[in-house]
Amino acid sequence: MTPSVTCTALSFTWPDGTPVLEGLDVSFGPGRTGLIGVNGAGKSTLLKLIAGELGPTGGTVRVAGEVGYLPQNVTLDTALRVDEALGIAARRAALHAIEAGDVAETHFETVGDDWDVEERALATLGELGLGGIGLDRTVGEVSGGESVLLRLAALLLRRPDVLLLDEPTNNLDLYARRRLHAAVANWPGVMVVVSHDRELLELVDQIADLRSGGVTWYGGNHTAYEEALAVEQEAAERTVRAAEADLRKQKRELADAQVKLARRKRYGQKMWDQKREPKIVMGARKRAAQESAGKHRVLHEERLAGARERLDEAVEAVRDDDEIRVDLPYTAVPPGRTVLTLTDLELAHGARVDGVFELRGPERVALIGRNGAGKTTLLLHLNGILTGGAGTVRVAGLPVGREHLAEIRRRVGIVFQDPDDQLFMPTVREDVAFGPAASGLRGAELEARVGRALELVGMDGFGDRPPHHLSFGQRRRAAVATVLATEPEILVLDEPSSHLDPASRRELADVLRSLDVTVLMVTHDLPYALELCPRSLVLSDGVIAADGRTADLLSDDALMRVNRLELPYGFDPRSVPAAPR
Repeated sequence: MTPSVTCTALSFTWPDGTPVLEGLDVSFGPGRTGLIGVNGAGKSTLLKLIAGELGPTGGTVRVAGEVGYLPQNVTLDTALRVDEALGIAARRAALHAIEAGDVAETHFETVGDDWDVEERALATLGELGLGGIGLDRTVGEVSGGESVLLRLAALLLRRPDVLLLDEPTNNLDLYARRRLHAAVANWPGVMVVVSHDRELLELVDQIADLRSGGVTWYGGNHTAYEEALAVEQEAAERTVRAAEADLRKQKRELADAQVKLARRKRYGQKMWDQKREPKIVMGARKRAAQESAGKHRVLHEERLAGARERLDEAVEAVRDDDEIRVDLPYTAVPPGRTVLTLTDLELAHGARVDGVFELRGPERVALIGRNGAGKTTLLLHLNGILTGGAGTVRVAGLPVGREHLAEIRRRVGIVFQDPDDQLFMPTVREDVAFGPAASGLRGAELEARVGRALELVGMDGFGDRPPHHLSFGQRRRAAVATVLATEPEILVLDEPSSHLDPASRRELADVLRSLDVTVLMVTHDLPYALELCPRSLVLSDGVIAADGRTADLLSDDALMRVNRLELPYGFDPRSVPAAPR
């Protein structure tokens, strides 16, 4: 049987009554399909329904073949050994027992025909850039990006007929992305990949655009999709212009008809007043005129209503995916004021700063480096989430320690890689209100603060929704709102562009530019860093290896090679001017 996925009249509604998908018909056959759409369109929900992680509230999902599913949010038990995470621990143990002379029948049954399981596992890890990890290490020893690749390696070893990938390149450095891209390019079966990663979408065979509850198909990769979409949008805009012209014409014709009818009415009244004809004849003419006038008016009103409807349909066909609005002021940090000082820092979990390092307000600085370099570890020390090691961290002159912890956390707002680490209340509004309320804000002032934060990230219509009913991209924006509501002086962002559709990525950049606060951003999205952050730090094996202008650092081929930070294909740092300081 040829592997395939068929969804018929598929619907899903959250328990609170919020619909996500309604009556969706879609099929996926052999080849690589890129599933795209704005945040909240239902892409991740669709993959979960296909994988069996969720049950539909209506319709059916039929899958021919075994399904492998890589979710957006990969969580692995840190105590697991790597071979356990790969799902080969039992076969490996049985194989070692046989090699040691134990010929129990159960060992042979466990191994089956998979005698080269260890070699295949090591080869798969090597293909994904994890060759140095080893099968006996624990998951807790690998970084977040490496855990994504580890989960993918487990899927590749299983060789499922249908592979579902949900934002697989999020939180991966450029080196790891290239490894994943190679795995995708070589996949022989059915693959459905949800992604906003342009380079990954260049590898697919077709694009499925999930929008307004339906799927529109485009043959070819992302470039072909953009070209076809540009033609569609140009035609849609022409249709809007034609519909606007038709609406103006129908309004003019209705006005002209009303003038003519008014003249006829005045003439008929004049004839009636002068009684120039028999009363019965004049009455018949009056009734005929009224009937004719009514039909004439109804005809023109129907034409006008039709013109308005055609204009509405034409306008709806023209896309406007911008979702985040920027129009609100926030806490200002005086220019040049030192907001963060790291001195001879040597952290227990690996990051190190030799000498003195300072951030001043309001700078925007990118922290880049390979997975496992220590970036997230360094961020978590900035507001006391992690402690230990030598050296000092000072925020606005205050040492990060127990005695100043509350004040430090008010001044330093962290947006984590996983938005679910910040969204734990019953509704989005309560999550956003949590920080300001803990600081003593109450009543109308608290409501105003929460409303401003939600509006700033384009989530003002989602305040009463449970966070887990939102898409991952929407949760990302809600997590940003929880931090902005506290109005911090330092905004720390760990992979902020992950999970966001292209329009939301652009608009989040505008939000960050509009804030007069110091921004420290960990990212593997190097074009995003170049566009947004004038200054960058390169972290290599826990040490700040370089500090300077982003454009200069990304243009330094030697630096990129040393840190294995390969730039995206076709990307020239000189093509995007660095943002002004």
